[in-house]
Amino acid sequence: MSSGHYDPQLSAVGNAPSPATEPVTQRIEGHAALVGDGMPINRVLPSRLRRLVGPWCFLDHIGPADIARVGPLRVAPHPHIGLQTVTWLTAGEILHRDSLGSLQTIRAGQLNVMTSGRAISHSEESPATAPAEIHGVQFWTVLPEAARFGEPTFDHYPLLPKIEREQLSITVISGEYQGQRSPARHFWPLVGLEINTGVVDTALSLDPAFEHALLVIDGEARVDGEPLLPNVMLYLGAGRAQIRLASEARCRIILIGGKPFEEEVLMWWNFVGRSREELTQACRDWNAGRGGFGEVHGYDGDRLIAPLPPWAAQPGV
Repeated sequence: MSSGHYDPQLSAVGNAPSPATEPVTQRIEGHAALVGDGMPINRVLPSRLRRLVGPWCFLDHIGPADIARVGPLRVAPHPHIGLQTVTWLTAGEILHRDSLGSLQTIRAGQLNVMTSGRAISHSEESPATAPAEIHGVQFWTVLPEAARFGEPTFDHYPLLPKIEREQLSITVISGEYQGQRSPARHFWPLVGLEINTGVVDTALSLDPAFEHALLVIDGEARVDGEPLLPNVMLYLGAGRAQIRLASEARCRIILIGGKPFEEEVLMWWNFVGRSREELTQACRDWNAGRGGFGEVHGYDGDRLIAPLPPWAAQPGV
């Protein structure tokens, strides 16, 4: 869902801050923007302060928005390489189409995972009969070298495991948590959770080998006494075996984490690669209709044009 909003300084994952190997407290404010034909989002990854959290390289908080006021979501066909898109809704619906021929509506509480492999293209839009409100998140994860040239795939998961306690419900979106494992395929050790609270003051266990970050998408809470505010990601680094979560009212929190990513990667627009030349070539291939991205059929509109990176004007790139 990045198309239509990019910043050369934010979009290039490279020369990024190193993963914190011990506990830290770092606040990263999101950047409000519009995608598609005007859908409001708030982007917290990538950031100048933090480009990766484990393999997670991208996090958009979508809405909440009234599509009768802002218009339906319409993100025209666009390409990806080197990553997975992970889409999770808490309200509304999105219709996904891709160059594999997939046609899938995702609803609140369901998960879409698209693995680009060597190349894929897709579109996202509000169905004609979609509910009035849309709210959710879209993440990307970096594919490691061993997986990034594989065949593209798309998976839809209508049910995900949950952990229920009094005043606390945890959905395991990706990876494994407290013995519950998401069915979603992944290629690097990671965890992704949605945490729903009432009035709580409780300890949550973490894998100390992972770096972690949290984002409130509804309500307010505190982690180890630090306030969690909407659209401000709290990066915790690694080395924590647990955190203390407290909330005085209903709250919805996204937690991401993973083993620090060990490969140097670059990102531009909708592409994750390993060199400037690779990213430039991906842009040119997509714009020229080559490169194995395929065609998205059924979307009512033109596909997007890839913006060339600022370094593309340099000789030999």
